[in-house]
Amino acid sequence: MISDVRAAAVAVLLLSGCGGDHPRSHGEAPPGDGATVMVPAEDHSGHHGIPSTDGEDVGRVSFAASCEPAAMERLEVGLAMFHSFWFPQADGAFREALEEDPACGMAEWGRAITRMGNPYAGSIPEARRSEAMAALDRAEAAGLPTERERAWVAAFRQLFGEGGETERERRLAWESAMEEMATRHPEDPETRVFLGLALLAAAPPEDTTFARQLRAAEILEELFRDRPEHPGLAHYIIHAYDVPALAERGLEAALRYADIAPDAPHALHMPSHIFTRLGMWDRSIQANLRSAEASGGDWERVHAWDYLVYAYLQQGRDREAAEMVERALAAAEELSSPALAHGTFNWQAMPARLVLETGDWEGAAALPPTGDGAGPAVAIRHFARGIGMARTGDLEGAAREAARLGTIRDGMSAAGEVYWAGVVEAQMLGVQAWIHRGEGEVETALALLDQAAALEEEVEKHPVTPGPLLPAREMHGELLLEAGAPGPALNSLRRVLEREPPRARATFLAGLAAREAGEVAEAELHFAAYRELTGGGDGTRAWDRIAWEGVGDG
Repeated sequence: MISDVRAAAVAVLLLSGCGGDHPRSHGEAPPGDGATVMVPAEDHSGHHGIPSTDGEDVGRVSFAASCEPAAMERLEVGLAMFHSFWFPQADGAFREALEEDPACGMAEWGRAITRMGNPYAGSIPEARRSEAMAALDRAEAAGLPTERERAWVAAFRQLFGEGGETERERRLAWESAMEEMATRHPEDPETRVFLGLALLAAAPPEDTTFARQLRAAEILEELFRDRPEHPGLAHYIIHAYDVPALAERGLEAALRYADIAPDAPHALHMPSHIFTRLGMWDRSIQANLRSAEASGGDWERVHAWDYLVYAYLQQGRDREAAEMVERALAAAEELSSPALAHGTFNWQAMPARLVLETGDWEGAAALPPTGDGAGPAVAIRHFARGIGMARTGDLEGAAREAARLGTIRDGMSAAGEVYWAGVVEAQMLGVQAWIHRGEGEVETALALLDQAAALEEEVEKHPVTPGPLLPAREMHGELLLEAGAPGPALNSLRRVLEREPPRARATFLAGLAAREAGEVAEAELHFAAYRELTGGGDGTRAWDRIAWEGVGDG
């Protein structure tokens, strides 16, 4: 028999929404032009003029090249900027090096590598690869007197075109070339820095042994001990450890990176990847506020906003999360490409997070549709709408959203985007599960959610997102709880908290499941953890009262 308190709590979570008085964000519908950009990494395919390089507290890189001293100074600054993914400014510094010394071929190499962009952003667009290859041609024409300089150019030719037909083949070829360079030129630490980056760029998301990440970390940490001011070392160590099982190992680099390169917006943001994994929400919020302020109108700002929204929601600061969503949606015109902004993963994620995390199913169902796009950013809106519709009784509408997710999944599979195809398939299965639950087919719904969770658990989350929109395993636990099976529900929710330990919503549900399963001590631990997480929040979620009352009399 379900207790009155639990029945009320489950009803709140599954049916009626959050019950709070926070404002709801209804951002304008994004354009229906394909909007498939996955990450907020600016497309640097057309630099116009030399960006200002006044903000040059970006760390220190030591590099050797056959260039005049004044050119070398600008080249090293550009390389430091590159290592913090500040690509336009890095390109400007490399161009200034060429002004100082037109025969500095390695400055042209520097301009080429800025076209790589964020390696976590997906494939390098063909236009940028062509620009990079042209710059590498100019590097050779300008003159590369040493074998090592020629090897740098040859290595990046592998990445930009000569390494194979697919992005995966090119990344592996680049990794191999950097491995050879690091072996042949141990006197040049940058060869090992770039080897670490290449290993991380080639790490497959389905490898949960993290073999490449661990090898990269070993290389980078050895260098970091002797080069504490090198921005790339701190940056790439954070990426190497950006998984729950390894996150604590990245804390030292996270605490130091922003001080190494305080003028680089990405250096201000990146520590929050580790802070998020460890539930250090105050630090994550401060890091992303600083990053967003420093970013101006570039894409780092959108990325930081999404991390802010996620952190606010984990602390129960729903009003601030809603204000951040409203501010972000209203700021589209400030960005260099408002239409493209709406196509980014983080842009679509923010309003979806707000309604899903707070259980505002009516708000989720009311999110504006996206148009005809066919990428993972567009899938976010269909997922949120589908979940909201299914959980408010519009099963036909939810079925339409599930069908759109199936179409997006098929397109991603055809394009060879295996990771994103799996993500979208899990979203589709989640929507279908709640449709079956609405039809009274609970066992089928549970089977679909278990299947979706298995897909999500086969891979690590993409660095573009601070955390899941609504984990399938969390929904599986909710539905088991509703079905009167608190023991199995608790097992599912424990698995969520192993993978996403600081999630407030999963923490509360685990407390509820433990209480109903008779695990009194564990229930109080989860409720206490929830109170600690959200104690500074709004207290407007309908289930907050239950968490604050604790275990009580059952």
